[in-house]
Amino acid sequence: MMVVVWYPGHMHKAQKQIKEVMPQVDLVIEVMDARIPFSSENPVVKALRGPRPCLKVLNKSDLADPAVTAEWLHYFSQQEGVRAIALTTTRKGESRKILGLCRDMVPLRVQRGEPVRVMIMGIPNVGKSTLINALAGRAIAKVGDEPAVTKQQQRISLGNGIVLSDTPGILWPRMEDQNSGYRLAVTGAIKNAAITFEDIAVYAGEFLLQHYPQALMARYKLNELPLGATELIEAIGRKRGCLRPGGVLDLHKASEILLKEFRSGKLGGVSLETPAIFDVLAQDSAESESALNPVD
Repeated sequence: MMVVVWYPGHMHKAQKQIKEVMPQVDLVIEVMDARIPFSSENPVVKALRGPRPCLKVLNKSDLADPAVTAEWLHYFSQQEGVRAIALTTTRKGESRKILGLCRDMVPLRVQRGEPVRVMIMGIPNVGKSTLINALAGRAIAKVGDEPAVTKQQQRISLGNGIVLSDTPGILWPRMEDQNSGYRLAVTGAIKNAAITFEDIAVYAGEFLLQHYPQALMARYKLNELPLGATELIEAIGRKRGCLRPGGVLDLHKASEILLKEFRSGKLGGVSLETPAIFDVLAQDSAESESALNPVD
């Protein structure tokens, strides 16, 4: 069994900082990866925000299956005090839709002419910093491909009556759900060093063979569908000429191709999670989190 351990020292400190700042927050924006809304939703966020309204941003929606994303938007819309929007923060102007929603969700402060105080939260590498920069219209938060680039809290004043308080990307120090760990690794939210590259590719391959076989056949020009993930990676290696000296297949390179092309959307829109599995997984996760990581 794969064991995923996540233990940057700033994680626990970040939770304490958030709890201290939260009384001065009117609305929480939670940024998630549209491909994995369950695994990229940190259960600590819900406990920390308490009764405050929450806008869930399903980011990177251009990389997700649009039909599944629509299911997620409907699912979240049924939750009290929650609204959801799917977007791609790298598309110019798209993030500005959020500003109007923020004002709509906290009407009393708007009516009184008071600034809407917003906190943006999310696990590492879901596009939080990119969203902040897009909302501010300038480069404020550091953006990087590796998780947990944003480390320190910032306060950002916007000219439209909204004040943003950024927080470090937060993720539970340990994940009991191994499938969530794999899905986070497939999308790149967990550093590749945390799990072997080939194991991540095998997990992705198994899922794609089951749920998106036509995308695989079209992308890699396969005449027939491989029986398993290892055979799929081998087929990709042969198609792309991933050979070591002596003609031996380079499975690491072939695995890298599969993951990079999944992450960049070259396989088309792919979602790794659906609302149908959310409730069971959320209940299991909540029980684990309450025992392992209580908010004090």
